[in-house]
Amino acid sequence: MVIIGFLLAALVGISLGLIGSGGSILTVPILVYVMGVDPVLATAYSLFIVGSTALVGGVQSALQKRVDFKTVLIFGIPSIAAVYATRLWLVPLIPAEIVSISGLVITKPIALMLLFAVVMILASVSMIRPGKKSDADESAPMVYNYPMILLEGAIVGVLTGLVGAGGGFLIIPALVLLAKMPMKLAVGTSLFIIAAKSLIGFTGDLQGSQVIDWKLLLTFTAFAVIGIFGGIILSKKIPGEKLKKAFGWFVLVMGIYIIVKELFFPSGSGH
Repeated sequence: MVIIGFLLAALVGISLGLIGSGGSILTVPILVYVMGVDPVLATAYSLFIVGSTALVGGVQSALQKRVDFKTVLIFGIPSIAAVYATRLWLVPLIPAEIVSISGLVITKPIALMLLFAVVMILASVSMIRPGKKSDADESAPMVYNYPMILLEGAIVGVLTGLVGAGGGFLIIPALVLLAKMPMKLAVGTSLFIIAAKSLIGFTGDLQGSQVIDWKLLLTFTAFAVIGIFGGIILSKKIPGEKLKKAFGWFVLVMGIYIIVKELFFPSGSGH
């Protein structure tokens, strides 16, 4: 199972390299269901894995002049503050047992996985729907809607903190629609934002009492980083739109699977 988990880790990197998002959507379920990691800890591991992998991809994109650093700052600062605060203060505040409905006890791990599944389903819909053709001209000057970008940054930050998701599937549409950014530039910029806020969010976990299995974490990350190089090579050969749609369907199925598993068969998921 561990070997399967590491092979799937490469898939995390490939998806980040190809479409600039989707890494964390795969990371948490792989850690929980394949590697048997506790869901709360898995969201922390996911921040480190996705952050490190996105950083490698972001540097590659920057070398190809596909990163808008001004946007990284405008979007990144509220997002980073929100994710750090969420990991350090909000996640530890969530009670171990949240609610009990006619014999079904919703614990903190189950609640986080359910929230994660909802985020997955919403993300999958945005991937399956045909993408709006961005009118953004590669050479046109960027138009910044500062209040919207700041607000979206903060919202994505809280969500990232709660479920350990990098939020690329939220960041990319925001950049294309709000900053009128060309798609390729949005992907590179998104990778840098994901990297910064995921890694800083993870430092919020280091202040906590959780014991981190560094060997597992670093090996998984290494496979994901190898994957992102593969993804970047593949992205030159496969039409992004086709790939995004196929990935969207896969994520939708995974989201539904998690909801069914956590609500009806909660005992066997490594909690």
